[in-house]
Amino acid sequence: MDKEKIYFPNLNGLRFIAALLVIIHHIEQFKYILKVSTYWGKSPFIGIIGNLGVVMFFVLSGFLITYLLLSEEHAFKTISIKKFYIRRILRIWPLYFMLILIAFLILPNISLFTLPGYGKEVVYSSLLLKLVLYALFFPNLVLWLVGVVPYASHTWSIGLEEQYYLIWPVLLKYFKKYRLLLIVLIILIYMGFAQFLETPYSDFIPHKNVIVALWGCFNIDCMAIGGFYAILLFKKNWILSLITNTYFFYLTILFVSALMFKGIFVPIIHYEFYAVLFGIIILNFAVNKKMHLSLENKVMNYLGSISYGLYMYHSIGIVLSIAICISLNLTSNWFIYPMCFIITILLASISFKYFEKFFLKFKPKFSPIISGNDTKVEKS
Repeated sequence: MDKEKIYFPNLNGLRFIAALLVIIHHIEQFKYILKVSTYWGKSPFIGIIGNLGVVMFFVLSGFLITYLLLSEEHAFKTISIKKFYIRRILRIWPLYFMLILIAFLILPNISLFTLPGYGKEVVYSSLLLKLVLYALFFPNLVLWLVGVVPYASHTWSIGLEEQYYLIWPVLLKYFKKYRLLLIVLIILIYMGFAQFLETPYSDFIPHKNVIVALWGCFNIDCMAIGGFYAILLFKKNWILSLITNTYFFYLTILFVSALMFKGIFVPIIHYEFYAVLFGIIILNFAVNKKMHLSLENKVMNYLGSISYGLYMYHSIGIVLSIAICISLNLTSNWFIYPMCFIITILLASISFKYFEKFFLKFKPKFSPIISGNDTKVEKS
């Protein structure tokens, strides 16, 4: 029996845009670290786009995973948590552990990649603790409790997604009623506890610093917001007609762009506020056929398909690119930015073709519902 296929247009393009925001943020950060003229610390836009790019990834992930799990439940009357975990392992684990090995075993031994203040003695301090936390998918704890590990610290978001994956399919499988209410409660509880941790009233909690480290970058609320939009779409909720109004969509795009350009930080609800707006944009790009704005083309589709590699390898690509530009005495942005993009895309492309695809070819076997790029993997 042919498997049901689900494909939302434009989402690969949005994946690339999310990765692009993170890359631009880190280009300026590494320029600052390597003593090259930079906008780091000078531009509010540069200051906020890195985390907002990650938030967009989270909302996308929550939207897609929730919709696919709901589709699986509708078609097969249940959700296979085992198959879900296998799919996530095949997609996430190989590249994640590859990068951790590169960050600890290879790059510290190459002087070109040694960042000021982060030599071997820093990378290898508390080594056993770092390796255990990375192996258990708690890179967010490494970053908060032990410190930066060059070329691996940005995997905090990957660890967060893995923690989210442990919870979300279980919630959807066993809470079949009032799911929208459940998501609202999750968001409110997350935000409320985050605020509580910032007060002295929470000082009684054992190992509070560990709890703060986990909670501070867990961000399940942003993924839950993506899931909220997925449920609205799946249930064809009446609110959809308001959210997918073309004029409302364009206003949202302009509003978000203006806020980000000005580097606007929203107190208390910063990430949640942007996540709600990103969700509107994602939903419209996925299902609004009346808008005259498209990211659906070969270039954006390809860059979106390798966006995981772009995210994982970009720090390596940036440092290598800046080193090349410095050696050539060409440190203008007109040289640094193209070099960073070219090398990062090259690294991600090689990884996708010769490493990641080996594991991805097994993924459709564990996918009751075939989605997105997996439809192409299944054909190849």
